[in-house]
Amino acid sequence: MGRGRYCPSSYLRFYSSFRFLSTNAASESAPNFTLEFTDLCSKGLTKEAFDRFYPQIWADPPLFSHLIQSCIPQNSPSLGKQLHSLVITSGSSKDRFISNHLLNMYSKFGNLQAAVSLYNVMVVKNVMSRNILINGHLLVGDLDGAKKLFDEMPERNAATWNALVVGYIQFEFNEEGLSLFREMHVSGFRPDDFTLSSVLRGCAGLKALSVGRQVHCCVMKCGFGIHLVVGSSLAHMYMKCGSLEEGEAVIKSMPIRNMVAWNTLIAGNAQNGYGESVLGLYSMMKMAGFRPDKITFVSVLSSCSELATLGQGQQIHAEVIKTSASSVIGVISTLISMYSRCGCLEDSIKVFMECEVADLVSCSSMIAAYGFHGRGVDAVELFEHMEKEGLEPNDVTFLSLLYACSHCGLKDKGLEFLNLMTEKYGIKPGVQHYTCIVDLLGRSGCLNEAEAMIRSMPVKGDAIIWKTLLSACKIHKNADMARRVAEEVLKLDPQDSASYVLLSNIHASAKRWQEVSVVRKTMRDRRVKKEPGISWLEIKNQVHQFCMSDKAHPQSEEIDLYLKELTAEMKSHGYVPDTSLVLHDMDNEEKEYSLSHHSEKMAIAFALMNTRAGAPIRVMKNLRICSDCHVAIKIISEIKNREIIVRDASRFHHFQNGKCSCRDYW
Repeated sequence: MGRGRYCPSSYLRFYSSFRFLSTNAASESAPNFTLEFTDLCSKGLTKEAFDRFYPQIWADPPLFSHLIQSCIPQNSPSLGKQLHSLVITSGSSKDRFISNHLLNMYSKFGNLQAAVSLYNVMVVKNVMSRNILINGHLLVGDLDGAKKLFDEMPERNAATWNALVVGYIQFEFNEEGLSLFREMHVSGFRPDDFTLSSVLRGCAGLKALSVGRQVHCCVMKCGFGIHLVVGSSLAHMYMKCGSLEEGEAVIKSMPIRNMVAWNTLIAGNAQNGYGESVLGLYSMMKMAGFRPDKITFVSVLSSCSELATLGQGQQIHAEVIKTSASSVIGVISTLISMYSRCGCLEDSIKVFMECEVADLVSCSSMIAAYGFHGRGVDAVELFEHMEKEGLEPNDVTFLSLLYACSHCGLKDKGLEFLNLMTEKYGIKPGVQHYTCIVDLLGRSGCLNEAEAMIRSMPVKGDAIIWKTLLSACKIHKNADMARRVAEEVLKLDPQDSASYVLLSNIHASAKRWQEVSVVRKTMRDRRVKKEPGISWLEIKNQVHQFCMSDKAHPQSEEIDLYLKELTAEMKSHGYVPDTSLVLHDMDNEEKEYSLSHHSEKMAIAFALMNTRAGAPIRVMKNLRICSDCHVAIKIISEIKNREIIVRDASRFHHFQNGKCSCRDYW
């Protein structure tokens, strides 16, 4: 490595300023100089340290290591190169100790080319030299280079193994990282706390519970059982793998619970669908004196989204603003989603518009919100605006966009975006993307095209994509295709109650009563139970839940009487109950009673009884809304002059003035 390479023109001025030092500096007494010198270096006063202690450094070149180390936090490559030049001038470039520090400096700066060049001319290398260069490769994402150097090493130590294991998992090559960890363990090397945390994160990424339990044993053997970071990673692994109880047990066993542990506990409950527990833990965390951060807010707001608890979501939004987390993009996108899923699209738009700099994540969240509320044209316009601004979409963006197209009947646009995704952006569609297209084709009546797509797509179809086509068969009353498609669904998920019900309903609509009996018998034989329809709403921060013909609610008798009056009023405005949807052997009066007591109608009746006139009503439902309820709620919205917002398993319906935002396309 020639001197000129690390000797820019400014170096001459830098170097000459040190050649003619004052007599005082040259004759400074030695006893305390090391402490003062290292103190200056630790404060980043590199030039001053060199200026004051030039003679001592020149007499004892290993002191250059402190100067080299001091310029790394300053992120000053030019200063580093000047120091390298001074090392060469001092004749110390062959010193392995100093060379390793220079190697570390270039690696930390991300200048892999300079690090490799220096490594190649080093006369004497050791394990430390190679470890530093491996970390240099990993820092710039060059896993192949790191692994090649690792394979060529004549000897390795624990740090070598730790670096590579962590590197692979950091870049989400979890299987490779875990395989290396096994080799490390077999070779007798001891992992450190950082490695164990990374390996547990890899297990979580793969949802490899059995492997995670083995790593847990290793954690205990290595003495990290009460380590806060390792403990939190261990709890996260269990929760991510679906074993919430084991994760909670790990956190309970920790001697103290820090913010990371609280966030792990809250996030674990959120990921496993225990939204009410999340809100309880959130309150406990604050009572324990901890202040929520951006990670906490994302988990808690996500739970508010799932529960559709708008009041609590609004309170947490206020806390977000108080803690100055409202500019964090992850929190912004979660707020957009929360308001959207609680039925407040306008609030989602407001949060998005107040975002100082819209990025890919927030735009994708807003596209999803538009799609969920049936505003496909707005979703497309936002996507086109993104492209003009130079924001490159990812697979999540396209999934939201295709979903929006499928729920608005934008068939041509949807197919156009699928091509754009692959041809322009080189993104391979996953099964979820194809599910949106199958939904789009199926709703449009192109059932044969939809089936052909499933059978020819390059990824393996799952039960959901076949069930999507089965729903389309119901819409278009194609019983023959439905039987064939149902077989595909039940091969993949024989316990899926929705598919049996769909198939039964399709046969009933075609008056194929024998087939209906066969389907129901199969359900009984396989002990498959129909998922009950549940609707819920929030009034004054209290959630009220209803099931069909539910008598458990304290106001069930009043609701029953009110529904009779409401049904009579609806009939006077042209409502005719669609008794064909009741697929049981009973008389018409019983069928009408059954229809009038669907869970969403009970929830709406309760809301009309307990909210002020003119206030919007927001109801959430776990299944798709039936066609009779859809017609009924349109009429209710008109005669009661209310906006009624219903979130079903598929999308949002905004009922107002006798019309629905879905335009009867759902």
